[in-house]
Amino acid sequence: MEIKELIISLVEDYSYKPMMFHELSEHIKFKGDKQALLSVLEELEEEGKIVKTGKEKYVRPEMANMLTGKVQLNERGFGFVIPENGKEDVFVPAEFLNGAMNGDKVLVKLKKSKIEGKSAQAEVFKILTRSNPTVVGTFEGKKNFGFVISDNKRIGDVYIPQDMVNEAVTGDKVVVDLVEWPEKNRSAVGKIIEILGRKWDPGVDILSIAKSFEIETEFPSEVLDEIKAVPEKIIEQDIQGRKDLRHLRIVTIDGEDAKDLDDAISIEILSNGNYLLGVHIADVSHYVTDGSSLDDCAASRGTSVYLVDRVIPMLPPKLSNGICSLNAGVDRLAFTVMMEINKKGDVINHEIFKSVINVTERMTYKDVTKILEDENEELIKRYENHIQDFKIMRELSEILRNKRIERGSIDFDFPEVKIILDEKGKPVEVKRYEITVSNKIIEEFMLICNETVAEKIFWLNMPFIYRIHENPDAEKIEVLDEFLHGLGLSIKGKNSIHPRTLQEVLGKVKGKDEESAVSMLMLRSLQQAKYSHKNEGHFGLAAKYYCHFTSPIRRYPDLFIHRVIGELIENNYSLSEKRYKVLMSFSVEAARISSEKERLAEKAEREVEDLKKVEFMADRVGEDFDATVSSVTSFGFFVALENTVEGLVHVDNLKDDYYVFDAQKHCIVGERTNRIFKIGQKVHVRLVKADKEARRLDFMLEDSLDQPMVKFKRLNKIKKK
Repeated sequence: MEIKELIISLVEDYSYKPMMFHELSEHIKFKGDKQALLSVLEELEEEGKIVKTGKEKYVRPEMANMLTGKVQLNERGFGFVIPENGKEDVFVPAEFLNGAMNGDKVLVKLKKSKIEGKSAQAEVFKILTRSNPTVVGTFEGKKNFGFVISDNKRIGDVYIPQDMVNEAVTGDKVVVDLVEWPEKNRSAVGKIIEILGRKWDPGVDILSIAKSFEIETEFPSEVLDEIKAVPEKIIEQDIQGRKDLRHLRIVTIDGEDAKDLDDAISIEILSNGNYLLGVHIADVSHYVTDGSSLDDCAASRGTSVYLVDRVIPMLPPKLSNGICSLNAGVDRLAFTVMMEINKKGDVINHEIFKSVINVTERMTYKDVTKILEDENEELIKRYENHIQDFKIMRELSEILRNKRIERGSIDFDFPEVKIILDEKGKPVEVKRYEITVSNKIIEEFMLICNETVAEKIFWLNMPFIYRIHENPDAEKIEVLDEFLHGLGLSIKGKNSIHPRTLQEVLGKVKGKDEESAVSMLMLRSLQQAKYSHKNEGHFGLAAKYYCHFTSPIRRYPDLFIHRVIGELIENNYSLSEKRYKVLMSFSVEAARISSEKERLAEKAEREVEDLKKVEFMADRVGEDFDATVSSVTSFGFFVALENTVEGLVHVDNLKDDYYVFDAQKHCIVGERTNRIFKIGQKVHVRLVKADKEARRLDFMLEDSLDQPMVKFKRLNKIKKK
């Protein structure tokens, strides 16, 4: 065990007694340089793992009435700290923030305990790490200085000295590099490093969101120089040593507007009645080589980001839309996974190899669905050579899905959204994106391919990046179970839960009003999937082995896996000890970065969707809508419209009664009328406000529109001794 881990393990043991430096050194029998040990202790202090008391003793934060966590600021100036230990949030008044900004990791000193339902109160004792090195906002110029009003209302205004304005003018959307952090009664100071455009220009709003999440929109010059050497089409020497599959009927099936096509499929029935499924994935690793500037850039980006009307790609378009994209009618280099699958859905034989392919047809989800579901005569005639293949694909995908469900895989049925923008970036349509039979074909084929690859490499014990989904937190499952009890449902085996248990609950509410509510609460009770160099299984899929192999154009873990498999194929499935260590070390770091970048991408994508939904609804203020209660809070309840748009009905707008929040039952109840609003309930609402800046929609119940507010005093019941 490393010295750092040893110290953490020691102080986190609840039998630990506070020790001074020399006592701790003797206790762990440290024989090295004392300065080295001191450096480790200082590093742990900086990370908030330990605290040095006034008596020079080292303790875990809790022993000093402190805790470590992230700051979450409110627009009104105060904040909360979300503890790392998973305990309840603590309240930090504005005057006790001591310069901490939204997202900062801090060490706080508890000042008041939790009483009468109110959060514990604390003061920021030390800022451990800053999370906002740059700020995106709108510049407002003054005579000899300026301010940037942050797009994130949780971050205060940034003061810009005259010599750091860099030609920005009032109304410019800018990126600011912070040069001085805020202090009590003083704003942060910044320097404008980039002007994105006028705040009202088309596309600047989406670009600003990308920049606020530090998503790079341009490629560095060394990468652009490097890709000049990449050919426009494959050359003969690239094909050597690969299996030639250009004779196969191979198709891609993607959305109509997709340009980065990284997966293709082929299928046939073998003489023994089994299916031979071919999943052919673009061989991006052939062009993005280990140690290149292109690879370094892709690793740091981690993923492509999809922001409604644009893609910020992980790889330059010359690769993502060009030589790597499996466009129809042209030769392409690929990694192929050929799987023989029986009628039960078992992969009884498989082979992974490098190939050269030529996609026969570029199909869309829409057209394949029309062929299979609507039996569209025009499309059937046009693609007559592939019709039988599509039918076999549907047949196999249903077998695979049934097997996956039987083992306990959880299928959430959340609506996806499609937002259409005009040429000026204004949303003209927001609608549900329908998941069809063709989407499900591709989903099942990619899932089985990813599982097959992960299992193979696991048993070879080679460096790898797995996609893992850890078992859910017991406390969160307990909360979910309490809610389900109110619906007459329960979770079996809560202490050692199997995904099948949760899948069965979803099956019982399928098609009912409460389905979306149960699905959302269940999702919140689960851990987030992430990447790891260790295989820990995938709870949600009920899979022992899983990875991401099928999208190397847009995800770095897939690209890394291709590189590892490519080296294994070339070296007869062995690696030198030195190369093994290099790849293993890199897999740890790549998994961590890819997980972080995935989270940022998801947040940016969600932020852009929310922005465009509010913008779309702004023209519909005053209109009435049928809606469903999607979640309930102490300050009201959120409603979801058919087109996936969500907004708030605030308790202040419920005029017929005084409503009290019941956290256990996830509902609010009128004290006088006993009127209840709960998750899954159907309501009729009117949109009364659309705030684009706050990304917020406010609704009122239609039956509250013309009612006066009911006013009455709440009586405090005093118990007599």
